[in-house]
Amino acid sequence: MSQDADPTTTPYRPRPTLHDVAAMAGVSIKTVSRVVNGESGVTEAKVAAVRKAIHQLDYRPNVSAGALRRANRRTSAIGMVLEDLANPFSSALLRAVEDVANQRQVLILAGSGDEDQDRERALVRAFSERRVDGLIIAPVGEDQGYLRTEMEAGTPLVFVDRLPQGLLADSVLSDNEGGARAAVHHLADAGHRHVAYLGDLQIIPTAQQRFAGYHRACLERGLPWTPSHHLHDLHTVDEATEATIRLLGSDEPPTALFASQNLVTIGAIAALQQLGLEESVALVGFDDFPMADLLKPRVSVIAQDPFQIGRVAAELLFQRLDGDLGGPRRLVLPTTTIPRGSGEIPPRTRR
Repeated sequence: MSQDADPTTTPYRPRPTLHDVAAMAGVSIKTVSRVVNGESGVTEAKVAAVRKAIHQLDYRPNVSAGALRRANRRTSAIGMVLEDLANPFSSALLRAVEDVANQRQVLILAGSGDEDQDRERALVRAFSERRVDGLIIAPVGEDQGYLRTEMEAGTPLVFVDRLPQGLLADSVLSDNEGGARAAVHHLADAGHRHVAYLGDLQIIPTAQQRFAGYHRACLERGLPWTPSHHLHDLHTVDEATEATIRLLGSDEPPTALFASQNLVTIGAIAALQQLGLEESVALVGFDDFPMADLLKPRVSVIAQDPFQIGRVAAELLFQRLDGDLGGPRRLVLPTTTIPRGSGEIPPRTRR
């Protein structure tokens, strides 16, 4: 390898600037700016010279600086703070927003909040410093009041999956309580009376709503209320696996499981497989996930529609950017029960 091609010896070269383009093209900086911004009043010969210089120098305009000069100060970028971009729910939601944004040639900047309010605030601050046009947030913690300054500055906010706390703003949610009720009713219809609840962190509003739906359905169907069958704060696959193994090894094991989050569902499946009970203990999970219909038995779920949530949230945000000044909206989207096999297993005789 020659010295010129060795990245360890190649000297650092700063990015080319408007001045560099102007010097190579033999025109003024103002002329280069007009060409870059697509303005009229520049001769064809100068346009060609500027474009040639841009190509040769690989010049890249500063989008943020250009936005500050435009009348509407738009950057054509939206910031998104989601729970965990690695989670299928978050990634599907992000993709739906991206699809809508692409139609408007708007860029998406996204990060994971990781159930950490400090992380949420840091991401919001970073996106705001980059002058994003709007924010879509899956809120964390008990206070989103700090975002009031963003709203007062004219930045549209749309919250997804969870309601903001301490702030009135647009939100797009799933019917968490109704979906949980449907799961328990589905298991009760299969003959189960001992249905356990496997829940996410109790501080998460959606987990609270799903447990409330579970509770309500148990009352509606007259099912025994057994606190030892209520497992909370299972936030990872491993935690859910270990807790489910302990539950099913107890003196009074349930005959059916309701897992209130997709990672918890995966952990419960792992436990059932380790114990050889996947064909004996019924399971319904809240949230669909990849491969759920390829397992044996196939996994019955209460499905949210993250693509629809993302699409509706993006369209609502763009309506605000287009000048809609109406009051805050709360849109609740229904869930769907998908019976695939695991939720239809009849109860076995309890030992």
